[in-house]
Amino acid sequence: MKILLDENMPKPLKHIFRGHSATTVQEEGLAGTRNGDLLARIAGTFDAFITGDKNLRYQQNLTGRTVAILELPTNRLPLLRPMFQRIVSAVDDIKPGDYIQLAL
Repeated sequence: MKILLDENMPKPLKHIFRGHSATTVQEEGLAGTRNGDLLARIAGTFDAFITGDKNLRYQQNLTGRTVAILELPTNRLPLLRPMFQRIVSAVDDIKPGDYIQLAL
């Protein structure tokens, strides 16, 4: 599975996904791209998009998209560390078009 981390996510997070290919918006040269344009550009290239943007689902029409979205409750690495196994499990179980929201 190809995973893209939003620019608000800590870069070390990409290393927890063994067996998957994870990269960041910055590494893909997409930093600063607005959410609607970003989702359109990654469609067909990435399987999952991980973000901390809690407004994404309200600001974008997500109908018919194939990229799965995982919304994390924070972008602070110390708070995410205890959640690593839950994050990995969510990615392992995510299906195209899913929108999953994890809580602390």
